[in-house]
Amino acid sequence: MDARSIIAKLRRREVPTADELGWFAQGLADGGVSDAQAGAFAMAVCMGGLGTEGRAALTLAMRDSGRVLSWDVDGPVIDKHSTGGVGDCVSLILAPALAECGGVVPMISGRGLGHTGGTLDKLEAIPGVSTGVTEDMLARIVAGTGCAIVGATAGIAPADKRLYAIRDVTATVESLDLITASILSKKLAAAPEALVLDVKVGSGAFMKTPDEARALAEALTATANAAGCKTTAVITDMNQPLAPALGNALEVAEVMKVLRGEAEGPLLQITAALGGVVLADCGLAADVQAGADRIAEALRDGRVAERFGRMIAAQGGPLSFVDDWARFLPEANVIHEVGAAQAGYVTAIDGEALGLTVVALGGGRQVESDVVEPAVGLSRLVRLGDRVEKGAPLAQVHAGREDAARRAEASVRAAITIGAEPVAVPDLIHERIG
Repeated sequence: MDARSIIAKLRRREVPTADELGWFAQGLADGGVSDAQAGAFAMAVCMGGLGTEGRAALTLAMRDSGRVLSWDVDGPVIDKHSTGGVGDCVSLILAPALAECGGVVPMISGRGLGHTGGTLDKLEAIPGVSTGVTEDMLARIVAGTGCAIVGATAGIAPADKRLYAIRDVTATVESLDLITASILSKKLAAAPEALVLDVKVGSGAFMKTPDEARALAEALTATANAAGCKTTAVITDMNQPLAPALGNALEVAEVMKVLRGEAEGPLLQITAALGGVVLADCGLAADVQAGADRIAEALRDGRVAERFGRMIAAQGGPLSFVDDWARFLPEANVIHEVGAAQAGYVTAIDGEALGLTVVALGGGRQVESDVVEPAVGLSRLVRLGDRVEKGAPLAQVHAGREDAARRAEASVRAAITIGAEPVAVPDLIHERIG
């Protein structure tokens, strides 16, 4: 086997065999495949596609290019993945909630990508928390607390890390086959028995239309189920931020309000919905509604907050974080209210524009080497359908400098449309697939 023959096969719109894809993935991992060959491979897949069987074969090949974890635990190993949105801090609530309901949750997460925030960046807004742990340390944390939220080690799906960097500079990020293989190779390397996928659709998501979201959900669920992991996708709305805040420390604050029973709304609703699905799929609940009820009950009585605190401490954070969280989270130097230019109803919110506003403030990365400022972002965001008066606040900007705050104010006003008549607010849960 050699890279040129595999690339030539793809160019002829023929799907390589599982052995050929396995060989290529190993070459990505160990350097046997050059950057030029990796780029040609990505472009050929992007142009011609792999089909259902080829997509599953590439996913497993990339998973098997590195370590596949194994577990000796009491309870089913389960996980969740979101395709990315703004104000989406569900993982910080859902991981301890699933653990409290009997699951074992070794959640391998990522950092911010484009306009969307990253779970690891949010968690690291808590002083002392480390998300870069060894496999042995991950096993100890999970054994002690039932859950952990960490980054992938160098040994997890190394073929994906190499191919993703190539895709980023060769305009092949959008390939459905490559997206599926990238997401699932890392998730399946953690060896979950059941997985729930939160596929976002709308202005703040990568998938802007229902058809795009459905195609991705179907590709992900078909591939993961073919690999032996019981998987269901939930298509959820991202036409406005999920939480009323964007930015790492600000989203952690919203998480704490939910965990302590001080806030309800979309963040709590989607956590219960996703949790219900995966608890039903792994046998810890009789059905989806029973699972959702278990998640909601565990959140109400404070058990999830206590488990979250144990996870934070196990990953290096303050022992008393849950009891006194506001004292530990960093605050921005400059906080400005953004007043509405006119009276009316909130008829549209450009979530991508708001996400990019947070990136420009320093709350995300424009290049991989950028250092994230955890305190900056937006809070107290209005919701679709809200009635506002002229001058009333649309949001608060949290910035490091006055000039950055003023630029962000203008961006927020441009991203929020005020109309004379109210609009129908989309349902949070669109459909389940899998």
